[in-house]
Amino acid sequence: MAKITRVEIKMIDLVPKVKRIDAIQSFVSQETPIVIVHDSDGARGVGYTYTIGTGGPSVVALLEKTLAPALLGKDPERIEQIWRDLLYLTHATAVGAITSLALAAIDTALWDLNCRKKQLPVWKAAGGAKDRMRLYTTEGGWLHYSTSELVENALAAKEAGFKGSKIKIGSDLIAQDQARLKAVRDAVGDAYEIMTDGNQSFCLSEAIRCARMLQELNIAWFEEPIKADDISAHVELARHSDVPIAVGESMYSISQFKDYMQAGAASIIQVDVARIGGITPWLKTAHMAEAFNIAVCPHFLMELHLPLVCAVPNATWLEHIPQLDGVTGSGMKVVDGHAIPSQDPGLGIDWDWEKISSMEIVSHHVSEAA
Repeated sequence: MAKITRVEIKMIDLVPKVKRIDAIQSFVSQETPIVIVHDSDGARGVGYTYTIGTGGPSVVALLEKTLAPALLGKDPERIEQIWRDLLYLTHATAVGAITSLALAAIDTALWDLNCRKKQLPVWKAAGGAKDRMRLYTTEGGWLHYSTSELVENALAAKEAGFKGSKIKIGSDLIAQDQARLKAVRDAVGDAYEIMTDGNQSFCLSEAIRCARMLQELNIAWFEEPIKADDISAHVELARHSDVPIAVGESMYSISQFKDYMQAGAASIIQVDVARIGGITPWLKTAHMAEAFNIAVCPHFLMELHLPLVCAVPNATWLEHIPQLDGVTGSGMKVVDGHAIPSQDPGLGIDWDWEKISSMEIVSHHVSEAA
């Protein structure tokens, strides 16, 4: 039986290449902790997680001081047991963002390690439901873009083969959002999907008004309309809206998703593999959503989510926001507006370790000899 002998912890900062502003925040930094798990057979697996702006050092500290030492000597094939043991080990700080983000880096590394050893890509090992996934883009729809820029960006995305574009909403007036969205709809036509994202900026009454406006424009979904912890408000909004309500990027446990689904508070689940704590709980959530006949359209992290959306039958979209282009040798394969999962064993991410080393902000290792 192989056992875990060493854990490397690194962190880099992937500064966005384009300006990203939504209704509540500006994306100026993306701290990205990376975990490399080594076993006694000489195999290794790579996992990662992220923060938007701040919090990376806290994730790294939890990994270095608590989680990584607890991995040493463990059987890396027992992913479910390891995930649950680490969750209980951090019981005082769970459920919470920092703990989930740290767990995700380890869990994804273990999936990568085990699939590499078995010579299987993660998307097949986890189910292999599909061999491609259609893409929509968010990069051309940020809130700071003018109406003419939104139109130009959406047309360019359509020409490039994307099947949809996400437009950020939450302007001072709903009429302003309406004018921006109508201009895009008139330009791209009805055969191109438009998604919207409120980034939790609306109160219930505003969200109800906005949903009526979105219905008129045949909008694909209304994402994060209200504060994520207000389930009852989402239930009420869902009762008033014919536009699907999408939630999930600000949830950190399977149980939170269960509560939303049971209450009928959303019809699209955007579970984020890093924020829920890894591939292990992501798959549980996706399969639970399938039981409720709810679609899964994950948030961000396209390179990591690609094998997962191809693993399950109820995933319908992958969000295209380039993240790892600067630290990988080859990017995600795209054909006719669809992302194609790698056939390589593991996660299929082609890491460029020379570039990563040049960008390191943090570098630690925990081993049996340490």
